[in-house]
Amino acid sequence: MVLGKGKAVSPLLSMAEPVKKRLRVAGKDEAEEEESASHDLMEFQQNLLNQCLCCMSESSLRRPFRDKPSDTSWTRDRILQFVGSIQLLCEIAMKQTSRGFVCARIGDVVEALTRNEHGLIDRLVELSSHSDRFVCFAASRALSGFLLVSKSNVDPYWLQNLAENALSTTQPRQMCFSLDVIRRIVEYKENDGHVLEERGGAEDKPPESCNVLMTDPEADCSQVKSVCVKVLEAKWPALVTKFDSLVSTYTSEHEATVVTFLELWEALISVKANLSVADTKPFYAHLDNVVTLLAPSVPPVVWKSILNLLNEVLCYGSTLALQDVLAEEPCALAHLVVRGVKDSRLLDGLPYRGGSGRFGGGVGDGDKPLLKKMVLLVLKAVAVTVKETRCDSSDSSLSSDADEADADMALIERSIREVLRKLDQCVKALVPFHPETPVAQWVVQLFADQDDALIESMVCCLDTAVGLVYRDSVAQTDTTLRRVLSPAATFIQFVRAVSHEPDVLLDLLVSNETCFLLYLLRTLKFVRRNWEEFIHECGGELDDVMTVLIRLRLAIDRLVSKDLFPYNIGPVLRLLEKCENMYEGNTQ
Repeated sequence: MVLGKGKAVSPLLSMAEPVKKRLRVAGKDEAEEEESASHDLMEFQQNLLNQCLCCMSESSLRRPFRDKPSDTSWTRDRILQFVGSIQLLCEIAMKQTSRGFVCARIGDVVEALTRNEHGLIDRLVELSSHSDRFVCFAASRALSGFLLVSKSNVDPYWLQNLAENALSTTQPRQMCFSLDVIRRIVEYKENDGHVLEERGGAEDKPPESCNVLMTDPEADCSQVKSVCVKVLEAKWPALVTKFDSLVSTYTSEHEATVVTFLELWEALISVKANLSVADTKPFYAHLDNVVTLLAPSVPPVVWKSILNLLNEVLCYGSTLALQDVLAEEPCALAHLVVRGVKDSRLLDGLPYRGGSGRFGGGVGDGDKPLLKKMVLLVLKAVAVTVKETRCDSSDSSLSSDADEADADMALIERSIREVLRKLDQCVKALVPFHPETPVAQWVVQLFADQDDALIESMVCCLDTAVGLVYRDSVAQTDTTLRRVLSPAATFIQFVRAVSHEPDVLLDLLVSNETCFLLYLLRTLKFVRRNWEEFIHECGGELDDVMTVLIRLRLAIDRLVSKDLFPYNIGPVLRLLEKCENMYEGNTQ
């Protein structure tokens, strides 16, 4: 198979073959050879860290790539040094290119490698069967960097053979190797920081003596990603089938492979991957199979990876909460989770704590991160289900259609009430919350140490409450769900959690790491429309809560007056002023 430009090398399917032993070359002292090779690589790395290879001779540059690493001829340290040098070279080249320049000698070395002159692809792939796990890991990092730095020169056969090897190999470690390489390509971001970013300043620039070539900073890795996604799309059903088989016959040997596949799946559908909707759509299939894998027999580490994947599909705070019409795939997943909790005892299989109790798995006080992932998934599924039903009912213009929509909402409300009841029971069986603490309050206490999950869970509770309890046609006599999901109670508990510090709220507003702007905007709208209920819920804390909001408004005003706020915060400011006016009228 021809993998380079006119260069015939062995196919990547050789991954499944063991590394062949090489005969040692007699006549040369092995220690001296090892020391000489190590010195060459150290010189290569040091010059790379200085952002330039111009001071190295052509022979010195080629020498590190002549010999072929194997189990017998190279020590572990020498292999790691070699593989680390490849990764460092690729990272430096990509970093420089993104800034519009590259050291000419670095560019020459990269070009020679991407032409596969030294058979680097197969040399790295052979290390997938190395006996040392860290060597395998380092080789996968180097290979993904090599494929990314190839950009428009990437050969689709390389990626096709990687995907094929993930299917054909019977060795979990080699499957994990291929999946990990592909995952790193899919989730790579052009400005993604790495250890070199910490150097900063003049050290990031090549020396003045460097022969620098100008490059096109707009040339990115999108083509490599696109080829990778297309290759995966053709083999995805078969890969999912193999994944299901690995989980059904799960052993500890399969752990890394199963987790890596789930991380790849998550990367493919993540909004952070910057893939088009058309590219990601094929990977939403088969998600129903994943939900059925959440069983007591599956270990906690796999549960967490599955929950990460499903939570990424239901990306409520960042995407779904902002959409007028929801896509079919997340809605179908949300229905599946809701039914699983309501009818199939999904929460009972949570491997939270060791022993023979109701929830197996975990040790000591239990696996709280696992519980939080599960709670967040249920809250997202509930919010998506309510939002979808509301979107459908809003399309009803005739009175008969409106009556049907109300009936649908009433049915959904009964289901959601049961799901929240079971979620409440599950959480209180595992975490020592007071039996009378409603979901609206313990959700803040549960997620208090995790900003992104905390804000997203509060948005879910708020939207669910507004969609079910505070819609125009709902009867005001039933207060059960109103108390369980009280938006006012959630906000008050949140203010307590941040110790009544308006600076914390300001930091969350300025940061783009959470959906706090969305939460605060919708909460203030709720407070303005339900002022009397808000006063009643605050009780003796009304002054303290409103003081936080007033101080927040003053802090925003100061930043806006200096043109320092990063976006238009006007709608929030106007709502803060209206709430403040109602408060002042109430106190008078």
